[in-house]
Amino acid sequence: MEENIFIQDAPNSLDVNALRKQLNTEGCGAIVSFVGITREMDEGEEVLALEFDSWKEELSSTLRAIAIAAKEKFPIKSIAMAHRTGMVGPQENIVAIFVASPHRKDAFAGCSWLIDELKSQAPLWKKEIKPSGSTWKAGLG
Repeated sequence: MEENIFIQDAPNSLDVNALRKQLNTEGCGAIVSFVGITREMDEGEEVLALEFDSWKEELSSTLRAIAIAAKEKFPIKSIAMAHRTGMVGPQENIVAIFVASPHRKDAFAGCSWLIDELKSQAPLWKKEIKPSGSTWKAGLG
């Protein structure tokens, strides 16, 4: 099961095309993806950057555990996930999830479940940097 799960460490950039190529799509009829990017504005103020801190020793294993759980919950063939750490500027990729499945409904359900679980379980913390100052956002992800 784990041979079709790919977790990428992305401290400096996140190449979504390279990550997508890691999927095993044999027998699949659907690939669903989610790519989260840094927005330029939040609550009417410019966002200069986001800074992601992580518990590096646990991040990959947590993402892998989430992916394994998704494959047990949904009929998914392959999963590829990556999350940036460090500084991420406006319009830059933060997180990417690709799900390959024989059927689209399962791929959509699996991808949606994965991003929700990543945001609630992954040992990541986000600081928002604006002209008015920096603020650590509550919660994980």
